[in-house]
Amino acid sequence: MTNILFVTTSPRGEGSLSTQVAKSLLEELEAEHPGAEIVTRDLGAVPLPHIGPDLLGGFFSDAAGRTPAQKAAVATSDELVAELKAADIVVIASAMINFTITSTLKAWFDHLARAGITFRYTDEGKPEGLVTGKKVYVVLATGGVYSTAPLDAIDFQAPYLKHMLGFMGMTDVEVVRVEGSIFSPEAAEQAVATATEKARAVAHAVPA
Repeated sequence: MTNILFVTTSPRGEGSLSTQVAKSLLEELEAEHPGAEIVTRDLGAVPLPHIGPDLLGGFFSDAAGRTPAQKAAVATSDELVAELKAADIVVIASAMINFTITSTLKAWFDHLARAGITFRYTDEGKPEGLVTGKKVYVVLATGGVYSTAPLDAIDFQAPYLKHMLGFMGMTDVEVVRVEGSIFSPEAAEQAVATATEKARAVAHAVPA
């Protein structure tokens, strides 16, 4: 059975274009993988705690020596890591806020990026991702058009996401953009329609 991890991040709730298109993508994936088990993380509605002394202290302490607060903080991280490792497919809906990802999505990565668990450094000092063999779909929503010049120079969302996913071993990443929605209601409608069509295509694409 296929396991799909569905991560949404927008603070806009039902008004989120990234979530709307990502849900369409998820539906297409469910059609492609009948009976798939879906695990959903709505980071916009239920934000994760940002990294703090208890989480950092827990990461760098022996399990037996952790305080109760450290144990609780690390337990949340452990749960998130388990969700990610169990997934065959990961779908991330990412809304651009001030040219990059939401702070809630950043917190998700902070909980996941753990030395010896999701990545390690080789004897040569090079990072090696330990979360491999997964297909990742990222739906990016931006009010402007950041896929081409001149705004591509200030798109810190897509590069960061690709880097962090690759850092942990997830290099098979398909990006779907919902862009140019800020110009008018009609532009927003067209942006969603175009992205939804792209999502349908990538969900049913035959692997190379």
